[in-house]
Amino acid sequence: MSDKAILQYQDKTFEFPVIKGSENELAIDIKTLRAQSGMITIDPGYKNTGSCESAITFLDGEKGILRYRGYSIEDLAEKASFIEVVYLLIFGELPTKVQLEDFQKDIVAESHVDEEMKKILDGFPKSAHPMGVLASLTSALISFNPNSVNVSSDKEMYAAIVRIVAKFPVLVAWTMRKKKGLPLDYGDDSLSYVENIHKMMFKKPSQEYTKNKVIIDALDKLLILHADHEQNCSTSTVRIVGSSHAGLFASLSAGISALWGPLHGGANQAVLEMLEAIEADGGDTKKYMAKAKDKNDPFRLMGFGHRVYKNFDPRAKIIKKAADEVLNNLGIDDPILAIAKGLEKEALEDQYFVDRKLYPNVDFYSGIIYRALGIPTEMFTVMFALGRLPGWIAQWKEMRENNEPIGRPRQVYVGENFRDFIPVENR
Repeated sequence: MSDKAILQYQDKTFEFPVIKGSENELAIDIKTLRAQSGMITIDPGYKNTGSCESAITFLDGEKGILRYRGYSIEDLAEKASFIEVVYLLIFGELPTKVQLEDFQKDIVAESHVDEEMKKILDGFPKSAHPMGVLASLTSALISFNPNSVNVSSDKEMYAAIVRIVAKFPVLVAWTMRKKKGLPLDYGDDSLSYVENIHKMMFKKPSQEYTKNKVIIDALDKLLILHADHEQNCSTSTVRIVGSSHAGLFASLSAGISALWGPLHGGANQAVLEMLEAIEADGGDTKKYMAKAKDKNDPFRLMGFGHRVYKNFDPRAKIIKKAADEVLNNLGIDDPILAIAKGLEKEALEDQYFVDRKLYPNVDFYSGIIYRALGIPTEMFTVMFALGRLPGWIAQWKEMRENNEPIGRPRQVYVGENFRDFIPVENR
């Protein structure tokens, strides 16, 4: 096979190198296309455009494969803790026992959030959407850490990474407690990273915090499953904002805003809103399955299928088991969750959905778990951001260390040609 791609236009021929990835993915390197030919490509949504070479995450949607740094998502979800996956994504290798202990110790040392941040939080009404609050608080961290990171210094990079990994769960917990009208809670140095997140979010002022292994394990898995997903909308946003040499916190804040969109991180919130609408209409799942199959009906079945995974979402298989365990452990009798289980059963047995591979995806099951834990629907995307944090950091770090150029897409202009200016009195 030739290592060149040939473009022929009119009477001219242009050659471009073909790049082969470590998993045999092929890409045509068109860096010199405009210089050679005077033309550009047009690719709305960048569906066929690779913006970078990355060593972080491999995804094969046709085969249902997801790997972080070469490790399968199945192995990581089963055998690793979230904080190990955080280290793996950001630094490239699973930590040794000593590295993990030092990483956890350093995170604990940086977990304090400046008291003045509370004033910023107090400025938001209780009705504010948690994603807007989280984006603002993340951006506000810049004020308390004004020095830009020297990306050529391993020490400074490590310190900045530890700082945000330590403080971000506090911002998440405060955002939810603000929403629920609970007093702000601080972490406990004796708890693990995920236990601490759970404690800060849910501890009641008048009660002792008690750990629930089933819930902690489910949260741990959920965070691992959301930790990175290649060049998605929010990750691409983090990279392109960072490519201007904007700081880490500013780039992460931009990623949070991108994740907020209902076509991206808002999908698990959309699942619960759909379930609530079905319940309000009487809870007839068969009626809504029929609506979903009707091409003339505007109803969309949320949480089924995936725009990247054409077979099945490998994350969904893992989290389905955790969802079943959480529901059994908590013994919750919730009509919304009963509707969800009914939709799941019918979709897995209905030939229409089976033929089209419209299986429940990770958003479907994560929404069920968050609902069961008592997390408000508007907080679902915040939990997604908490899981995606290490992926964003890893992608930002890789982009800066590779000294990638500033992101600057081209366009094809389709507006008016040159026009003479007409004075206002003559228009």
